[in-house]
Amino acid sequence: MGRKTREEEGRVANQVEAIRSESGLTRQELAEQVGVHYQTIGYIERGEYSPSLVLALRIAEALGAQVEELFWLEEE
Repeated sequence: MGRKTREEEGRVANQVEAIRSESGLTRQELAEQVGVHYQTIGYIERGEYSPSLVLALRIAEALGAQVEELFWLEEE
């Protein structure tokens, strides 16, 4: 019984873009608030990158949301 690969763990879905847009923030503004490059926010929004727990918490705080509102595991 080995460790699961990222693919086996499941895909992390999110609604960061929708909530960021509703908040009136650009990717650049959100990135500056959480301490990452604006492209990282784009990768997260497109589901190409799953943020660390620390980054997910920072994003949630910056958007005034709960982590569970922003991120969830997609069902297979």
